Amino acid sequence: MSTPALRVLVVDDHPVVLDGVSLALQRTTFVTVAGYARCASEALNAAGQTRPDVVLLDLRLPDMLAPETIRALLAQNPAVKIIVFTAYPDHAALDAALAAGAHGVVVKDTEQADLVDAIRRVADGERVVYANTGHDGGVLLDRKLREHGLTRREYEILRHVAMGQTNPEIAAALGLTRNTVKTYLQRAMEKLGARNRVEALAHANQLGIL
Repeated sequence: MSTPALRVLVVDDHPVVLDGVSLALQRTTFVTVAGYARCASEALNAAGQTRPDVVLLDLRLPDMLAPETIRALLAQNPAVKIIVFTAYPDHAALDAALAAGAHGVVVKDTEQADLVDAIRRVADGERVVYANTGHDGGVLLDRKLREHGLTRREYEILRHVAMGQTNPEIAAALGLTRNTVKTYLQRAMEKLGARNRVEALAHANQLGIL
């Protein structure tokens, strides 16, 4: 049996953004657009009707601040995952949005594949922050990873290796199988031109990734 597609509610007051995000999501096989909203009140109504898995929420809406909207959405459905989608990666309200319960932050100039990846990972229970909030590596890190062909998941595996964790420990921490961790690590080592874990960490350090 195939896994049901993730249902995403897109909340943004700019039609161009709504259209662009919708087009990006419709091109994937595992994500479907459950609905659209242009303000917080519409978002709450739509979320109640469509029961999305993930809400992609603009930081700045005309009728309510993002932290308030997040609290209202979670009060309505505690299981829903919320990603703040913003053009302002340094905005002071991002910290408040995360504190209110947002599960992720993605900047609007993020590449299409990274947006889809963030939605999938948040739906899987991860906290994903693709912005300069101090909660994660930020946009500069994403750029460096792309330059060297590394994915965010491979970076996470390397980060856990750098903390001295074994493959079984990394698997438990990230909710993956041991074989999956091994595969990601092997890919990361190949991309870094490393023969083992120690070399991989050394090369990643030299490149400013870790």
